[in-house]
Amino acid sequence: MALNMETQFYYTDERNVQIVISLLKAHGIHRVIASPGTTNMTFVASIQNDPWFNIWSSVDERSAAYLACGMASEAGEPVVISCTGATASRNYMPGLTEAYYRKLPILAITSTRGNHKLGHLIDQQIDRRNIPNDIVMESVTIPMVNSKEDERYCEIEVNKAILALKRNGGGPVHINLYTNYSKDFSVEFLPSVNLIFQHTIFDELPTIDRKKRVAILVGAHHKFTSRQVHAIESFCATYDAVVFTERTSGYTGKYSVSFNIVAQQVQYYSRLRDVGILIQIGEVVSGLLWLNAEEVWRVSEDGQLRDTYGRLTHVFIMPEEDFFERYSDSNLKKSSYLEECKKEIDRVTVACPELPFGNIWIAQKMCKKLPPNSCLHLGILNTLRSWSYVQIPATIETNSNVGGYGIDGCMSTLIGSSLVDQNRIHIGIFGDLAFFYDMNVLGNRHIGNNVRILLINNGIGTEFRNYNHPCCFLGEKANSFLAAAGHYGNKSDKLVRDYAEDLGFEYMVASTKEEFMLHIDRFTVAELTETPILFEVFTTQKDESDALEMIQNIVKKPTQVESRNTMQSEIKDVVKKIIGENRITGLRMFIKG
Repeated sequence: MALNMETQFYYTDERNVQIVISLLKAHGIHRVIASPGTTNMTFVASIQNDPWFNIWSSVDERSAAYLACGMASEAGEPVVISCTGATASRNYMPGLTEAYYRKLPILAITSTRGNHKLGHLIDQQIDRRNIPNDIVMESVTIPMVNSKEDERYCEIEVNKAILALKRNGGGPVHINLYTNYSKDFSVEFLPSVNLIFQHTIFDELPTIDRKKRVAILVGAHHKFTSRQVHAIESFCATYDAVVFTERTSGYTGKYSVSFNIVAQQVQYYSRLRDVGILIQIGEVVSGLLWLNAEEVWRVSEDGQLRDTYGRLTHVFIMPEEDFFERYSDSNLKKSSYLEECKKEIDRVTVACPELPFGNIWIAQKMCKKLPPNSCLHLGILNTLRSWSYVQIPATIETNSNVGGYGIDGCMSTLIGSSLVDQNRIHIGIFGDLAFFYDMNVLGNRHIGNNVRILLINNGIGTEFRNYNHPCCFLGEKANSFLAAAGHYGNKSDKLVRDYAEDLGFEYMVASTKEEFMLHIDRFTVAELTETPILFEVFTTQKDESDALEMIQNIVKKPTQVESRNTMQSEIKDVVKKIIGENRITGLRMFIKG
């Protein structure tokens, strides 16, 4: 950018710096102590053109940090200190140590050309990746922005840093801010940013707009207490809300909605997926329910910013039952949203065609036959997703290793669970790669007769060959290495049978729908059997992929003729409502006459 005496300076064009400035303003932070330097040029030059900020200069960074301590202590508000790269940042340490032990909210913004330049004998590149334990409460790095994902990441990290200034009594925080030394200060307006608030049980909480649709989303969750269930259901009755659940959610109460079969339709968009305020509890959401939320409120005692949908606005650091009880009003009882969701699920489910023999078809046939009060363990990805399309009885407890979301350890987790209550039936359903990965646990001498394992053996990591997987375009070329086809006996009809029987398991096998139905009642019998059971089912990769494609395309996209007829019908209905049926009849007679 050409410079002259008439040039008007505004904000830098470095997006990451703009985000930092926007969020400082949004959080009400306006005191800044700036030390001289080049690396922090884009930040300091931008804020000095904004009357919101009160800026002081300090050549000595050590003095700047202590100045900030005095200022923060007196004002009771956060103070920003900004310096360049090299040893300037090291001089903040004494003052930040003072701030740490006095819980003073000092925000140290150190500027850098990037961690990628560290260790290459480049001047003034100081490594700030490892911070002493008693210097700051939180340290984040804010990189350059090259995409929407970068922008979202920067917003979350800056919010995280600023919120940490007051967390657990408060204290100093560090932002390591990238720069490219841009000379372009022509940006007149800062970007709108996603401001995130944190609340504790002692705060006055934000109100819920009753004009907005409200829903709860439960990720992987510990067993619910009766108090938690009652609090959730009182909340749902108050706000006409539903509880969207996954297989690992654990909530099976009145307002539970297992919506995947609708939400994952490719050609059809259900407006019931549109939510004004989505209350998120629990941990990892297996398979990510495809919801469209205007804003997300997260309730968790850990207080962390978990932004699954990129719409996080509030974090409530409190027990879930306390949150829902604070918002409930026992005088209001509604369930219209729940009824709409149930009708939508039924409509799509009934329209589902007969599927090929595979994981999803097995889930459809088996879900209603599961022994009451049994415990179901599902392998990740294909199996977990397949069972998300069916409705499971409320007495069934469902689990999956979605914390790390890997295939290892799924059978060991099943066995560990089965040892706690040996009078309760534990059923595990796993693909062949997951099964063989963890098969050594089946030799454990503690395994009881309450264990039943369904092995779906298609001889390949079928997930990588599904019609919508990124590897799909490679076709058969994906088999050898990406999908790991042909391992573990390549669908041998003896390997698992001999292994299971030698270990004392009752063994069953099926390769067709008819053979499966011959054994399913034995596999799901409600009484404990004399020995554990292993049921091996052979399917094909093509059938698995075809079934997934079919169930995700139950509701077809209407043709142009159907769309036009629907539009005409809707227009007629609107006209009838506006002018009335009698007038329409009169107009018809007038036109004919």
